[in-house]
Amino acid sequence: MVGERLRNIRLQKGLSLHDVQSASKMEFKASVLGAYERGERSISVPRLERLARLYQVPVDHLLPRSGDKTEIPLEMSLEKLRIDLRQLEQSDDPDGMVLQRYLNLVQIRRNDFNGKVLTIRSDDLRVLASVLDLSLDELAQRIEELGVKAS
Repeated sequence: MVGERLRNIRLQKGLSLHDVQSASKMEFKASVLGAYERGERSISVPRLERLARLYQVPVDHLLPRSGDKTEIPLEMSLEKLRIDLRQLEQSDDPDGMVLQRYLNLVQIRRNDFNGKVLTIRSDDLRVLASVLDLSLDELAQRIEELGVKAS
């Protein structure tokens, strides 16, 4: 779960693994940071503190929160979560607007511009949950409340 938090904070800062490597003057090599984020390698407390300073966040922001869940909710894992982009465009809810901006970036990254429906991957769900400060279960519920889940 620490790795997931590291990745989410880095992405919120708009940094690639190589950006962090450069900014840290090679202290945090991209391959090692990636291994931390994937949970393949443990990070020491002193290195975690240095990474927090680099990201300009309190060190406790890099630690999992008590409500964090690592698994995708059952309802999202059994089927691919699809968002109705047309319905989302009509939302004036603040969470809906955040979701729309993030999904616009996903569309650009994937070169997927059908403009009707977008399938959300588990990594994107984790990032969205982190950005909206929700657990994955709460994100699933919020998407239902917004009425943007495509069938």
